[in-house]
Amino acid sequence: MENVNDPLEHAIGERVRQLRTEQALTLDDLATRSGVSRAMISRIERGEASPTAQLLAKLCSALGTTLSALFAFDVKDSSPIARRAEQRLWRDPESGYLRRSVSPEGVGSPVDIVEVEFPPRARVVFERQPADRGISQHLWLFSGRLELTMEDGSHLLEAGDCLFMGVEEAHVFHNPYDEPAHYAVILCRTKV
Repeated sequence: MENVNDPLEHAIGERVRQLRTEQALTLDDLATRSGVSRAMISRIERGEASPTAQLLAKLCSALGTTLSALFAFDVKDSSPIARRAEQRLWRDPESGYLRRSVSPEGVGSPVDIVEVEFPPRARVVFERQPADRGISQHLWLFSGRLELTMEDGSHLLEAGDCLFMGVEEAHVFHNPYDEPAHYAVILCRTKV
């Protein structure tokens, strides 16, 4: 998707470039690892494109990081408190879901908490990402209903339900209902 000069998109692009260069990867290397075209990666790095959640998940997996870590920019003075007004927000340009990074940045915790507002009728598909082996998540639904399809079948979640899953398996988030779904994702990195 085209970018309308969003500062967060520029910061995401800079972060992708930083992670790529720290690993001595060329654009072609990252394209091969991620399955994302070299041209698209270049546009993202220049802040000229608004990447979708699915595309960012591919890049994060190829870079050995998570979306939460990708959104943790410029942490100079870490604090054990993440004030709501300072928590980073990002909206997926394709589905419209809103993602809030709740966890304090730069504290070195293997756990990340993310709050999500998932719009009515929205759908997001995440392909299998073997590089994400060792990263698990709990999805805790606060309100609404959400269908989650994974490799072992589908699950209908209702308010109060909590689902545990590995991040590496393919999964689809779908809200076929007329009301939004509101949930938290608690990610845990256990891989070395």
